[in-house]
Amino acid sequence: MTAAVCVQNLHKVYGNVHVVKDLSLLIQPGESFGLLGPNGAGKSTTIRMLTTLTQPSDGNLVVAGHDVQRQPTQVREQIGVVLQQTSVDGDLTVWENMELHGRMHHIPAGPRQKRIQEWLDFVELSDRRDSKVKTLSGGMKRRLQIARALLHNPKILFLDEPTVGLDPQARRRLWEIIRNLNRQGMTMLLTSHYMEEVEFLCDRVGILDQGQLIELGTVEELRQKHGEGIVMKQQGDRWDYQFFPTLVAANEYFDQQPDKTGMMTRPSNLEDIFVELTGRNLD
Repeated sequence: MTAAVCVQNLHKVYGNVHVVKDLSLLIQPGESFGLLGPNGAGKSTTIRMLTTLTQPSDGNLVVAGHDVQRQPTQVREQIGVVLQQTSVDGDLTVWENMELHGRMHHIPAGPRQKRIQEWLDFVELSDRRDSKVKTLSGGMKRRLQIARALLHNPKILFLDEPTVGLDPQARRRLWEIIRNLNRQGMTMLLTSHYMEEVEFLCDRVGILDQGQLIELGTVEELRQKHGEGIVMKQQGDRWDYQFFPTLVAANEYFDQQPDKTGMMTRPSNLEDIFVELTGRNLD
């Protein structure tokens, strides 16, 4: 099976700053892949290179079977992109934003109208089709961005911080939309600062730190590798974490301690592993 995204020895240098360093990874068709890392780790730069918006300094990128540097037009025809910044036109209506995008992709009028209605139904914006975008909530604007990105039937959807700044209810609604798309076979690459979002949406995750890929696998694989159980101990105003292969092993260690003050055990999660690897929280 040909990979949906193939990254080989990717580098990006701005001036003297090496933002992405020798990144290599494969994303298979139908996979939902999460790219994690602290601010400045190179996540958004990687997305921009994969979506033809930024030229790499070195390396090979193949997306949907097309070389990103030599065949950028063919790549753009096969991808949908939802960036952090709101990119829909606030002075146009919801329908007009979709119509403009469809015309830019040269979708014939009949199929274009049908697709616009279908995707607005999918993201639950049909009742706002005639509303100016500037009157929409942040969650509605993000749903419109997703609908617009899907209008030309792309094979791969890139989502850069898709729920940043949204309230919990809007975020959860977007999660359901994104997961339903993946269940229908859409390949996805997303970045996020929300650990529970990645655990909910992604089949595999890659962790970037200072431009380098430092870990790769499913959440369960990472938990098995780094430890499925944790003993936490409060030290002043912070907590110390100690990993154990299993929660049973963590509980056994806990039971052996003569003084259990300020101590507790629990299963490990993706955020614990991230902090262990990078030495800092995502924020």
